[in-house]
Amino acid sequence: MLATLVIGLREGVEASLIVGIIAAFLNRSGRRDALRWVWLGVVLAVIICLAGGVTLRILEQRLPARQQEGFESIVGLFAVGVVSYMVVWMRRNARSMRSSLEHDVTSALTEGSVLALIGMSFFAVMREGFETAVFLLAIFQQAGTSATAGMSGAVIGLALAVAIGYGIYRGGVRLDLAKFFKLTGAVLVLVAAGLIASSVHAAHSAGWLYALQGPAINLTWLMRPGSVVAALVTGMLGIRPVPTIAETIGWLIYLIPVGLYVFWPQRGGRPVSAPPRPGRATTAAVS
Repeated sequence: MLATLVIGLREGVEASLIVGIIAAFLNRSGRRDALRWVWLGVVLAVIICLAGGVTLRILEQRLPARQQEGFESIVGLFAVGVVSYMVVWMRRNARSMRSSLEHDVTSALTEGSVLALIGMSFFAVMREGFETAVFLLAIFQQAGTSATAGMSGAVIGLALAVAIGYGIYRGGVRLDLAKFFKLTGAVLVLVAAGLIASSVHAAHSAGWLYALQGPAINLTWLMRPGSVVAALVTGMLGIRPVPTIAETIGWLIYLIPVGLYVFWPQRGGRPVSAPPRPGRATTAAVS
């Protein structure tokens, strides 16, 4: 549940922040009439992402057992690529995100392009929604993950993200976005490392990988079958009671360099503020 909550919260805040910047700029520009096109883009993106997630889930369940393992391996590795991309993208582009979006909105208003406003909000939510759907599917496939608890965590995370995004937009919430994205990024790197280990395990079950299948370490003393610790460690971190050498190598190869990248100090540049409420001071900074 914790992993899916963090995913929903992280992705939801990114989408809310982008849409909030567009909405706040339209407010300051006296173009509240254009907001309906922004919301239309958001609604369309949400519908498509939900449909895509359900389709992937149905497709997986209809595959034979061995092919399901192969599908899980592919989805897990794709989800790792997704989380890696969003961590790198946010670190590199957060500083220029607001100015770039405001420039695009200005161009759309000048040209009278309704489709451009719909497109900006649509693709912002679409990207985050698609990433969330793929990542959640990969989490649900892990051993020890309850579908009910996982979905509950995702819904709570998304609800909190919407509340935070609205609070930032209205000026009532002051959130240090730099620390927020660094903290949630660190949690997601741990989850992604677990997905690497789970994908390696699924690849072996699918008959794709036979090397390095000996036990690396015995953790049964810590992760007793059916215990809360076992469910948390396996469901959150993807670590099994007796991980193989291949799973352990994959887990470490991903965790160490990407974890260092997330926490490596970033220098230079002026931080970009989160969207302020008209007439109020800036509420938060992204770095």
